[in-house]
Amino acid sequence: MKRFYTDVTVIAEQGGFAIRLDGRPVRTPARAALTLPTAALAEAIAQEWRAQGETVDPASMPMTGLANAAIDHVVPDPATFAEGVARYAQSDLLCYRADGPDTLVARQAAAWGPLLDWARGRYDVTFAVTQGIIPVPQPEETLARLGAAIAAIAPFILTGLSTLVTLSGSLVCGLAVVDGGHDVGAIWQAAEIDEAWQVEQWGEDAEAAARSVRRADDFATAAAFCALSRG
Repeated sequence: MKRFYTDVTVIAEQGGFAIRLDGRPVRTPARAALTLPTAALAEAIAQEWRAQGETVDPASMPMTGLANAAIDHVVPDPATFAEGVARYAQSDLLCYRADGPDTLVARQAAAWGPLLDWARGRYDVTFAVTQGIIPVPQPEETLARLGAAIAAIAPFILTGLSTLVTLSGSLVCGLAVVDGGHDVGAIWQAAEIDEAWQVEQWGEDAEAAARSVRRADDFATAAAFCALSRG
């Protein structure tokens, strides 16, 4: 799509902040008003529109894409969306440890143990941790408490959380980012321990390396989206 506007502005209005292109409101793919919960998020999205060249490339506008998803898919039924995110508690990456070699076992314990300890204290829950890939059930009380915590998250932050959890395979990693106080890069490295180990053992081709970079960028973008949505 060719660029069809010159000026991009942020306007405070009832219910949040809107983006105007030459005075006209931006709308989502479902034709809803693109209304953002904070001025900071609105400005970040406005910057994506300002940065476009002669053509508008949606792939270069990840914040806009997440906002569209929040408005079109999460806001209409946040409870159902939250249930889908909460299901990751049943198979959280951090609860499935390698049974060898010792170096990998030690790396997982060092990175994943503190995150599980944080979640235990933050949400007053327990986790069943196992070695191998055979599914192990988590305590019903843990699932209930984490489900309630996710259901209480605002739709825009819930949208970012969904991306964090999907990319990392860990609800605990996603919640640690959303809760704040954790280094986002360190959490991503923790989620990628198994992949990094495989690269060390067998090497990595250019396509896999590029995919790894994209995933890390997407994780960082989702983290920033959550922070900006909180204000």
